[in-house]
Amino acid sequence: MFRKVRRAPLTAPALQSLGMPHDEDAALLEQLRAGEEQAFVVLVKRYHHRLTRLALTFVPSPEMAEDVAQETWLAVFRGMGRFEGRSSLRSWLFQICANRARSLASREQRLASVGRPDLASDPGRSGSGAGWLAPSQHWADAVDDRLEAAGLAVHVRRAVEELPQLQRQVVTLRDIEGLPSLKVCEALCLSEPNQRVLLHRGRTRIRRRLHELASAEL
Repeated sequence: MFRKVRRAPLTAPALQSLGMPHDEDAALLEQLRAGEEQAFVVLVKRYHHRLTRLALTFVPSPEMAEDVAQETWLAVFRGMGRFEGRSSLRSWLFQICANRARSLASREQRLASVGRPDLASDPGRSGSGAGWLAPSQHWADAVDDRLEAAGLAVHVRRAVEELPQLQRQVVTLRDIEGLPSLKVCEALCLSEPNQRVLLHRGRTRIRRRLHELASAEL
């Protein structure tokens, strides 16, 4: 429940309460390259849930998302020796996951021979965001401080789940996982303008939902 108590403004990174960690992977990467099996166990514990969460923005069921995560770990295990460190380990993981999820979703679409209306209807895919000029405002910047962060996470998670698919993917990678825009574009095969539009629209929807919740508490 939200409390009508004055608190410090919410200025933490977007969705940080949903589990975005600080970058603690550098030492782990060295252990992985040295062949330490326990390091891989730690990596799986740290990222498996987050990979399935990302996969669910592409595929229609938790079971398929789990398959994507398993394929991702297999690819990571096989490809660790070729990882050059040009991006962070986290970015690399999510890019592999997005590629695997996209491939699985495409296979399912071909088998079903049925289009996905939500993919076609998201205006960000067509590049129609040329009219968008203002920078994307962080949802937390506009939320009244009556909303406490601990209680906010549940409502934000629900708001993210309600976003159109591409918006949900961009918000998940940018605001939950903290990837830079360039890596999000690479993972999702988006242009930078489209990525900005999708992020702006996703954050706007989340902000609007949180304002509605705050107003309901008055």
